[in-house]
Amino acid sequence: MAPAARERPTPPVKPARRPDLHLPPLRPYGERQLTPDGDYDGLLFDGTDLSYGEGAGARFLDCSLEGCALDETVLRNARFIDARLSGVHGVGTDLSGAALRDVEVVDARLGGVQLHGAVLERVVISGGKIDYLNLRRAKLRDVVFEGVVLAEPDFGGASLERVSFEGCTLRGVDFTGVRMKDVDLRSAAQVDIARGVDRLEGAVISSAQLIDLAPVLAAALGVRVED
Repeated sequence: MAPAARERPTPPVKPARRPDLHLPPLRPYGERQLTPDGDYDGLLFDGTDLSYGEGAGARFLDCSLEGCALDETVLRNARFIDARLSGVHGVGTDLSGAALRDVEVVDARLGGVQLHGAVLERVVISGGKIDYLNLRRAKLRDVVFEGVVLAEPDFGGASLERVSFEGCTLRGVDFTGVRMKDVDLRSAAQVDIARGVDRLEGAVISSAQLIDLAPVLAAALGVRVED
């Protein structure tokens, strides 16, 4: 009699690589508004009101934005490299097509942020609250959402690889058409999936989360549950 086939062990989820951010001594930013395709290197934006600014295509290298207002700020196709955004706040910030690499976002209070088509690599988003975050068709690799509240984030058509949600709250998330690889949802405080529950292949969830998601999964599969 042939021996029973051994089950292959499930490979562990690869953890996200965090940014290794070491900012040099920074010079204060003296101007009040941004310029399209501007080049900002080694600057501290301390409480600067950048609302309604036009910074499309700008490059921020070794910069720190502390407590800055970003209402309707246009930063399409901007690049943030080795940068920290702490306590930034605003509504309608346009970061569509932007590139963020080795970036920390701390205690942000933002609404309606446009990051569709953006590329995020080695990014940590920690604390704060972001409403209606638009990450449609974005590419996220080595991204950590940590202790942040995300209200109705839209990941439609995005690519997520080595992305973790640690102690954060996901309310009404849209995973429609998402591609996932090594996505870790186990330590999220809340996972409320409004759409795209059928796109969780490549993610890992806890047994408790599975129970919470059972009704949504059953509905997505067309399964009737009756007592």
